[in-house]
Amino acid sequence: MSNLIACRVASYGKFQERAWQHLPEIGIRFVEIPVPAPGEMDDVRKRLADSGLRASSLQCRCDITSPDAVESMKPQLDACAELGARICFLSLKAGDADRAAVFRRIAALGDEAAKLDLLVAMETHPDLVSNGDVAAETMNAVDHPRVGVNYDTANVYYYNRGVDSVEELKKVVDHVVSVHLKETNGQYQTWHFPALGRGIVDFPEIFRVLNARGFTGPFTLELEGIRGVELDETGQLAEVADSVAYLRRIGAM
Repeated sequence: MSNLIACRVASYGKFQERAWQHLPEIGIRFVEIPVPAPGEMDDVRKRLADSGLRASSLQCRCDITSPDAVESMKPQLDACAELGARICFLSLKAGDADRAAVFRRIAALGDEAAKLDLLVAMETHPDLVSNGDVAAETMNAVDHPRVGVNYDTANVYYYNRGVDSVEELKKVVDHVVSVHLKETNGQYQTWHFPALGRGIVDFPEIFRVLNARGFTGPFTLELEGIRGVELDETGQLAEVADSVAYLRRIGAM
């Protein structure tokens, strides 16, 4: 089964300019990038074309507690469609807002996404997708085929105690529309996200569970580093290259 493997350009830390040349060199053809401002679209489109990369997902911004949330998202959804990125990635938080109203707005986002043949992917963040149980509750409440989960393999450890990434995935696997491949030492609230294969995430099983459900991506590398460890450019590029090499070793690409 062929998986779509992408990389978040932010995985290059201070050296994001190097991503555009380096990723094709190591065999990656898809990226997740921030949604461009309206005046930046032509530049971003040219940069993608010049590098031979395609946007598989755009990191968008939305205050879902605002009554204007859906209307304010329309230009960002348009940007996803214009750049050919099928996934609109969002971190949504309900806070103290009325949950029923929040769920209605998220479903309305799904309606707008459907018009453009897009998917809304909600990040594994509190308070709507904190873990598998919470994510399943949110998905059931929203109940929209165009709204799903961006499953982050490390965030479930960062935001929860006593969990296992594979078991949390199984609780919500039917709703996963995108994945962040992120490594961790498994410690609660500990910023320790090294190259893939240097932590506790069972990536072979993550791929097995998702592939068995027919999901083949996008699987997006997200390397956020280790607090207190500063890498130079060579080291940062090596983290990405080593992670891609690890995915090849386990047969994920």
